[in-house]
Amino acid sequence: MPHAGTLQIGQLSKQYVVNDETLPVLDHITLTVNPGEFVSIVGSSGCGKSTLLRLIVGLEADYQGELLLDGQRIVGTSLDRGIVFQEHRLFPWLNVEQNIALGLLNARFSEAEKAQSVREHIALVGLEGFETAYPHQLSGGMSQRVAIARALVSRPEVLLLDEPFGALDALTRAHLQQELHRIWQAEGITMILVTHDVEEAVYLGDQVVVMAPRPGRVRRIVPVDLAHPRDRASLAFARIKEDVLAEFAGEAAAATAARHAFRHDDGPGSGWQLPSGLRFAL
Repeated sequence: MPHAGTLQIGQLSKQYVVNDETLPVLDHITLTVNPGEFVSIVGSSGCGKSTLLRLIVGLEADYQGELLLDGQRIVGTSLDRGIVFQEHRLFPWLNVEQNIALGLLNARFSEAEKAQSVREHIALVGLEGFETAYPHQLSGGMSQRVAIARALVSRPEVLLLDEPFGALDALTRAHLQQELHRIWQAEGITMILVTHDVEEAVYLGDQVVVMAPRPGRVRRIVPVDLAHPRDRASLAFARIKEDVLAEFAGEAAAATAARHAFRHDDGPGSGWQLPSGLRFAL
């Protein structure tokens, strides 16, 4: 059983420089993810969800604040953090077994241990019998299972998932949500999911982190105090889902109010103007 990591994010900020101008992307993000916890992150486009995952996995190092795994500052990529993207990113010339084995290239395992781990993770994602199949012979859902197995085969402490089911049809997506829940319980590791699907976030998460955009910041953390497995049709589930959705309704109302704050003067040389004191970009 892999070790589950504790992730601590403290006052994390991130900026990019675009055309010689500083563009803030994340603003003082503070969040603690406990060992074995499943955290869902939702937010509108542009709120920095994917940037946050890139920082956690170690693909970017230029940030301000604290980003710690088990008390140690995250520096660069490592086998203790796996990631699954929306696209499966399998190598078309490698079969299922070979694609999963790529996750062990830098692992300090013997060849026998690597082979055993690959077999175990093929079984974990339910792909026995497809070991020698190539990506073009797999469905989209099966390809994403291979991607999940590849991310898990090195037994990371934290698995990051960036819209892993966003490109799938509704039925396949619902089925893989159930499968991911089963895998999470079987592996016992810490998981962090970025998604636009509020129902998915509530179905899987122990807590739902709602982010606000421009720059990305934590608007609210909604606890999901429901037993597993969860009943999507239950009143309790619906209430939590509506609670999260209400945060987006408030965001949309604020944007609409800001747009209406423009005033128009019908006189000569008139045009749309920002009222005094309004400085943010819409």
